[in-house]
Amino acid sequence: MDYRFFRDILSFDSTSGTEAAFSAFLAERIGELLGKLCPDNLPSLLRQDVGDGTENLLYSWGSPRIVYCTHMDTVPPFLPPVEKEDRFEGRGSCDAKGQIFAMLTACASLASEGKTDFGLLLLSGEETGSYGAKAFARTDFRAPYLVVGEPTDNRSVSASKGTKAFSLSFRGEAFHSGYPQYGISAVDLFVDFVEKLRAADLPEDPLLGPTTWNIGRLSSDNPQNILSPSLSCRLYFRTTFATDGMIGDLVSSLASDRLAVEALGGDEPRRYLTVDGIPAAPASFGSDAPHLTNFPNRMILGAGSILTAHRPDEFVLKSDLEKAVQQYRYIYEQL
Repeated sequence: MDYRFFRDILSFDSTSGTEAAFSAFLAERIGELLGKLCPDNLPSLLRQDVGDGTENLLYSWGSPRIVYCTHMDTVPPFLPPVEKEDRFEGRGSCDAKGQIFAMLTACASLASEGKTDFGLLLLSGEETGSYGAKAFARTDFRAPYLVVGEPTDNRSVSASKGTKAFSLSFRGEAFHSGYPQYGISAVDLFVDFVEKLRAADLPEDPLLGPTTWNIGRLSSDNPQNILSPSLSCRLYFRTTFATDGMIGDLVSSLASDRLAVEALGGDEPRRYLTVDGIPAAPASFGSDAPHLTNFPNRMILGAGSILTAHRPDEFVLKSDLEKAVQQYRYIYEQL
């Protein structure tokens, strides 16, 4: 495996919003690499503009029946790569530049043997709402099978949780904090809301387990000696087959004249294709897979662990990358 190329892509900062330059870099370098490895079986390249200068890249060998797919953007902050004897550390090492590298290596290997009817799809914006995947789903391209690269410890994802997002706005009444009885604190309203969420009796799914939620973009910019007149935040659920249909009703039931709720959408929990010979397990993270509706049969599989993705100690083992390449080749032969 050409780990020099992997070091190069890890050294390129492609945090979400800056991946336009990275896609141009990849288009040039992948073309050079394939020209050396499989000069007699080169793919066509489709560059899809998805707005703001960002693009998707689709490499096609023949008429693809199976497409390997992952994303080019990473979460911030950028962390430069460190190569050790057994691993690569750095941002994107497993999520998801390790997937780019393993999928490209597998495709080059297949192409060098004269094989066709497969593709490699590299998408923008997965970490910020899958806008690249949504744009590609609007194209006329269709293929029976899709393999999405995410860090899964080289296990096929049998099912994954859905998502539901909400914007919350709490309205209080500002007053001197020495006399809280004359005002209404938006922070107190928020705390009461959180306690009600914690007390909600949500059923546990036999396959996907409990429903979880997280709060982000929390803002209440009031002085410390004045009751907060307003607080806003985002509420983000990881839903299961047992709860996906009830989350909207639950959050709406907690709305009031002092709490405005706006549903921001999401996706449903989903079962995914697996193949004999590769271990499978459910997952709790999201991916581009639910949005790529132009592929009826979808898999999720890749090197590295989701437990280090997005963390400052993100890494991928070289042995896991090599195993992923063999698994991608195996899936091609099976499908």
